[in-house]
Amino acid sequence: MPLPLSDIRVLAIEQFGAGPWATLQLADLGADVIKIEDPATGGDVGRYVPPYQDGEDSLFFETFNRGKRSVSLDLRSAGGRDAFEDLVRHADVVFSNLRGDGPEKLRLTYEHLAPVNPAIVCVSLSGFGMDGPRAAEPGYDYTIQGLAGWMAATGEPDEPPAKSGFSLVDFATGYVAAIAMLAGVQRARRDGVGCDADISLFETALSLSAYVGTWAASRGYRPVRRGESSHPSIIPFQLFASSDGHVVVAAPKEKFWQRFCAAIGRDELADDERFADMGARDRNRDLLLPILREALRSRSTAEWVTTFAEHGVPCGPVNDVLEALDDPQVQARDGVLELEHPNLGSVRQIASPLRLTDGRRGLERGPFRGEHTESVLRELCGYDDATLDRLAADGVFGDAVVAR
Repeated sequence: MPLPLSDIRVLAIEQFGAGPWATLQLADLGADVIKIEDPATGGDVGRYVPPYQDGEDSLFFETFNRGKRSVSLDLRSAGGRDAFEDLVRHADVVFSNLRGDGPEKLRLTYEHLAPVNPAIVCVSLSGFGMDGPRAAEPGYDYTIQGLAGWMAATGEPDEPPAKSGFSLVDFATGYVAAIAMLAGVQRARRDGVGCDADISLFETALSLSAYVGTWAASRGYRPVRRGESSHPSIIPFQLFASSDGHVVVAAPKEKFWQRFCAAIGRDELADDERFADMGARDRNRDLLLPILREALRSRSTAEWVTTFAEHGVPCGPVNDVLEALDDPQVQARDGVLELEHPNLGSVRQIASPLRLTDGRRGLERGPFRGEHTESVLRELCGYDDATLDRLAADGVFGDAVVAR
């Protein structure tokens, strides 16, 4: 059975994290993702990210680019532009992650490409979007976390603001862009007309403030940093110190609060009017939390995890990444896949969470820079030896194409 997206082709002018993460979601489901890499810059900068890097190969690059093809093409040259437009004729999506003013400068918008392919979907992922006063500014996950209010709400109250431990703005925006690509293709196939999609890190980060953003916009609410990674209004929904470490406990429903009280041997708390519901527990958090902290310090993390599980209370230890990968659930569902890379040796990656029946591509290495230039141009554009030789002589491919 063909993979779910095996009939979708994406031309991706992408590099680093957010952009390649977006197209990876489609590649994992079978889409033909063709990276257009600039020979003047050495291609995707992700190829050179340390510490696990050898020449133009890195574990960073492998993470974001498995199962893709690479074409080395100078889009600023006349020959490169012609070759690119020939590829556009056979594509569903032109995707880019540049500054907001980049797609217009490189003529990657629907206005420029509709004459070539009226059904083409042109998706831009940028820091701030394609218009507005910040359109030409570069945007990165770390800086956006500060700008969008995330860091002000993260960390301990008496410590400096903190960012998330992972690049969640990049990854979330990648998912948003993947949805935009699929929505655009669906509409183009239905109506015969493509479109532009304008996706930004900043707006994605703002949208992920979700209910806190609604509180702020509607009532002027300003989040405060609470200790122990606490939920802003639900108690207990946070980190607690155990006798030998930490445990995370969540009681976002009244039934969980009742079970929590039973699990810690303090049934009387469930009947205390001061803690009768979520609102009461929030108002009286300064009374309640010292009681809960004292109770949780009495036993080890492992003991609490077992006890809370027996009582049906959501909980878990604070694992590092290696410990998380050793979880029996990961092993039972083949959550880590392995392949042998010609230069990097053994590469083990986290499997895609997109689980459709017989719907995921097997693990394939990322492409070498320009590895598929000639094969793609022959296959999709019908280029012959003479055409390829002429383009190579003009420097359109740079140094990335192996001579025939």
